[in-house]
Amino acid sequence: MPLVCWKCGASLAALSLPLQRLDECKQCNAELHVCKLCEWYDTSVAKHCREPIAEEVKDKERANFCDYYKPRPDAYSNVSQTAADKAKSELEGLFGGSKSTPGTPEPSAAERARAELEAMFKKK
Repeated sequence: MPLVCWKCGASLAALSLPLQRLDECKQCNAELHVCKLCEWYDTSVAKHCREPIAEEVKDKERANFCDYYKPRPDAYSNVSQTAADKAKSELEGLFGGSKSTPGTPEPSAAERARAELEAMFKKK
């Protein structure tokens, strides 16, 4: 299975292994020597690392100096993006988000305000 970016899913085939500490994804510029791309990363265990003697890394999305780092091919998961999209749509529904038709430009704030005023003071 080819190695892909943990953040965007882009192929990392052009990079040579082992990944260097400052290697970045060419597509999204995400750092790659990070816990989220590591074989030992597991959110169900303490410190999110299955390697018992590895030093704890606080920021799992920033490059680190862990000697146990080993990239895993299946690190990319679109679940977090899907969850973010779901939360955004729920917030838009709750707070009256945009109701435009796909493909049509969003009206400016001034255009929306004028339309609301015209609707309020509409002559019958």
